[in-house]
Amino acid sequence: MQQLEHEVERARQGDKDAFGTLIRAHEASLYRIAKSIVSSDEDCADAIQEAVLKAYRSIHSLREPRYFKTWLVRILVNECRSILRKRKQTVPFIELQHARAYEDDYVHIETQEIVDSLDEDLRIVVTLFYIEDLPLKEVADMLDQPVGTVKSRLYRARQKLSELLNVTNGSGKELTT
Repeated sequence: MQQLEHEVERARQGDKDAFGTLIRAHEASLYRIAKSIVSSDEDCADAIQEAVLKAYRSIHSLREPRYFKTWLVRILVNECRSILRKRKQTVPFIELQHARAYEDDYVHIETQEIVDSLDEDLRIVVTLFYIEDLPLKEVADMLDQPVGTVKSRLYRARQKLSELLNVTNGSGKELTT
C-alpha cells in the first residue's frame, strides 16, 4: 500500500511512468466496474479511456494519495453514467464477462449470471462491495450516495439474490452473505 501511495505522490509531481504504474495496478478493477455499469465492451473501453485521461489531467488536484483508487473509480462511474445518458440506453441484463485474475472468484457460473441480472443500482454496489471488496464508506463516496443508501441497496440485492438463487437452484437453502 505504501508503494502505491509513493507512486501517487510521484504522479502528482508529473511522473508519467508512476501514473502508468497506478493505472496498471487498478486496470482489472476499472474494467469490472465499468463493465458492471455499461455492459458493452466498446462503452467499457470508452469509459475507462476517458476516466484515465481525466484522472491524468487532474491528478494534481488529488488531496489524499491513499484515496487514489476511490477518486479514480468515482471518475470512472461518472464517465459510465455519462455514456449511458448520451446513448439514452437502458442497461440490458446480459452476462458480464469479468476479467478476473483467478478463476475461482465466482464459485458457480449461475451465481455470476444472477448477479448480472440485477438492476444497475444493485449490481454496482454488489460489484464494488463484494467483488472489489471496498468498504461501505468508499462505495458511498464513489457513487456519491449516503452510506445508508448503499446499505439499503446491498440489503435489497442480497434479498433479490437469495430469491433468485432459491428459484434457480431449487435447493431451498438461504443465501448467506
